[in-house]
Amino acid sequence: MDIQEVHHHLTQHGIKSSMQRVVIMQYLMEHKTHPTIDQIFSDLLPSVPTLSKTTVYNTLKLFYDKKAVISLAIDDRNVRYDAETSDHAHFKCRKCGAIFDVPLEKTDIPAFRGHISHNPDEIQIYFLGVCGECLKG
Repeated sequence: MDIQEVHHHLTQHGIKSSMQRVVIMQYLMEHKTHPTIDQIFSDLLPSVPTLSKTTVYNTLKLFYDKKAVISLAIDDRNVRYDAETSDHAHFKCRKCGAIFDVPLEKTDIPAFRGHISHNPDEIQIYFLGVCGECLKG
């Protein structure tokens, strides 16, 4: 991942760059696995030994507040994070636990075909089932 892309993404969302913010955003942009705070922290700690879990939590909260990431409530135990902020849904495999992006436009949702008088700024749609890899094996 080009570090300039990370800086650009942060700047686009009105976020000042710091070493921790850049590292966390770069991780999210490179890892499309929808990681949890614990996963991000444990994966980054070896390369950033001064990183704390509180810093990861506060940074993700800032990213979410500035709409630079979305948070997923697809898991009963953990909030997960996604740097892909375009409209899309998610699919979680009940066997392996993997979470995949599913293309979805607002126009695919019946409520947005002129039947809703609200203006939501966040939509969370997810599917649960068995992924293609688990079906094979």
